[in-house]
Amino acid sequence: MIKPIRLTSCVLHLTSYIVVSLLILIFTGSAFAQQIQMVPVTPAGQPSMQAQPLQGQQPILLQPPQPAPPPPTQQLTRQLPEEKPSEFELFISGKVPLTVSTDIKQFGYDLFRQPPSTFAPGDKIPVGPDYVLGPEDEIRITVWGKIEGQWSVVVDRDGNISLPKAGILGVTGLTFKELKELLHKEFSKYYTGFEMNVSMGALRTIRVYVVGNAERPGSYTVSALSTLINALFEAGGPSKVGTMRDIQLKRNGKTIVHFDMYDFLLKGDKTKDVRLMPEDVIFIAPVGMLAAIAGSVHNPAIYELKGETRIPQLIDMAGGLNAIAFKGRVQIERIIDSSRQVVFESNLDDIRDKDITLQSGDVVKIFQIVQDKRTVRLSGTVQREGEYGFKSGMTVKDLISMAGGLKYYTYNKEAELTRVYVTDKGPRTEKIIINLEKALAGDRENNIQLKEDDYLFVRTVPEWQLYRIVTISGEVRFPGTYTIQKGERLSSLIERAGGYTDNSYLRGAVFTRERVRELQQKQINEMVERLERELLGRGAAETATALSPEEAKIKEYEIKQRRDFAAKLKEIKAKGRVAIILNQLELLKKTPYDIELEEGDSIFIPSNPQSVQVIGSVYNQTAFVYDKDKGYPRYIDLAGGYTENADKKRVYILKADGTAVRPGGGFLGISWSKGSQRWEFGSQDIEPGDTIVVPEKLERIAWMREIKDLTQILYQIAVTAGVLIVMF
Repeated sequence: MIKPIRLTSCVLHLTSYIVVSLLILIFTGSAFAQQIQMVPVTPAGQPSMQAQPLQGQQPILLQPPQPAPPPPTQQLTRQLPEEKPSEFELFISGKVPLTVSTDIKQFGYDLFRQPPSTFAPGDKIPVGPDYVLGPEDEIRITVWGKIEGQWSVVVDRDGNISLPKAGILGVTGLTFKELKELLHKEFSKYYTGFEMNVSMGALRTIRVYVVGNAERPGSYTVSALSTLINALFEAGGPSKVGTMRDIQLKRNGKTIVHFDMYDFLLKGDKTKDVRLMPEDVIFIAPVGMLAAIAGSVHNPAIYELKGETRIPQLIDMAGGLNAIAFKGRVQIERIIDSSRQVVFESNLDDIRDKDITLQSGDVVKIFQIVQDKRTVRLSGTVQREGEYGFKSGMTVKDLISMAGGLKYYTYNKEAELTRVYVTDKGPRTEKIIINLEKALAGDRENNIQLKEDDYLFVRTVPEWQLYRIVTISGEVRFPGTYTIQKGERLSSLIERAGGYTDNSYLRGAVFTRERVRELQQKQINEMVERLERELLGRGAAETATALSPEEAKIKEYEIKQRRDFAAKLKEIKAKGRVAIILNQLELLKKTPYDIELEEGDSIFIPSNPQSVQVIGSVYNQTAFVYDKDKGYPRYIDLAGGYTENADKKRVYILKADGTAVRPGGGFLGISWSKGSQRWEFGSQDIEPGDTIVVPEKLERIAWMREIKDLTQILYQIAVTAGVLIVMF
């Protein structure tokens, strides 16, 4: 959460040399924080060094690429088709296309493309009384009473069955009803006082033929209970060049049924779906005349015509007009002289009684109603802002009433109406000032009549804001969330919170502001995008110019590193910290740091951490108990000293107040402090909560070293985000 760092010219000079094997530390209130480590990688693909995170920190490493895990076992799952919105749904949402879509298909053929697996009749369903027996049918007979017995017999090839006492009986050609009557009659010749039950067991199969323009013509073995439709499903139905209107069932050389599939699809009529017999032939003739109907009907499609068909009949076949059909316009396109032309256009009501007969290839278009989007707009302090339908005679008072009235903090003395006029030179805008109070009272001068596309803006009372909320936490007597007045300053908030506690550490105070955070985040995003373009663009060019497969692999590996690096940078979020210097209240009131508070401001006052952190290119990154007599070199020694890759000349200190300085940067270890406006000795550079940063030399990662202005961009990101970017 530590944010903008006020940099001296020497610090800016320092950052241009900072190396880029990166550790990102995010500081919360005092200098303790979470850290994100970006570890430089050796050519062998292993981390060259990994820092030990401090207690309470959570390291996140950019590791070298690992072998991709094996792909998960693919499972076949049934994909449900995406639901297509209806035309009415599109109309309501304002997405209806301006033209009539002719992306339609021939009606009915989709029914046969994915038939349900259980459509064919099973072997164990009850048979009807009209079922005709034949060879291979199984008959089950049960009798009880004075005699008891069970028999299961199969009709032989000669059409006979054999039963005790009754002997051999011919049953082929009998219906199931006739069979039961025959068996009861024969048993009655020999027995009295009995009851009988007759049922069918396994049924025979029969062979039928589907020929003509079927999707899969051929010979099919089906259940003896199968009907014409069952066989059509087995054969995939008619092909697109086969008829749906005249499917013929032939038996013994005669056509016994002309089946119209449209009766079944449009009316649910199955009266001609007759039971099949052995050696039946189903013949699918070529498709008849086709005409299309598109636009605002329930089922736009290409339909097969049968006999003379007029427009109203075609509309009925398509399910009728839908809710948004425009009856004032119907259009017919017809193929004439090898081109499609509009041959008819009229009002739908006018043609219901006219000899307009459709021809093969006609396309009938039913247009949708035109959406009249005549509106006026209303915004500001009303109950419901937005667009409202315009009607002639509508006034300002009418519009505000439709919006639910004004809010209680409306400035009703003045509202602004914007009106646009169309002229030969283009649109002309007029501003009209209205007294709302008078307009709502019915005053004619102010309650003016509106025009199409008028825009009324209702103002809020000056400087209105219901509450301004700020938060103060940490070492104050009464931490919490406070409402503030306009113009209230930081010292006032601290006073209301009871002042500082005895444990407060003012130098480490963290002040954040939402407006600053938004600006910082925008800057971060822009810099990261620029850096990513340069990183990946250069990497692609280097891969293309590789001289050998081995070099190309190395370049690809470097590109992977760059992508990971860019991805980590995108995760950085601005904190919105503003560096301030607190003091006792009487002294604070006399400084520029007694700033005016804004909505969402937050201040955290920590207790004294009594510690100093050392991070970067040292052997033991950790925190040490603060000792005022120790300078920064002593703390580095306590951390194990510099590593061989440490850049000793670029060491700097991140102060607890959010600023950054070079230690002992002046002559004889004396430097000028702009904050306190005085000269200070280097031994006084280290204070509780400070962090000593030891950068790493730039030569560690070649591909980063080649990127122009990389370190400067990274440092700017770090400062803006309130995070610390260093190397180790």
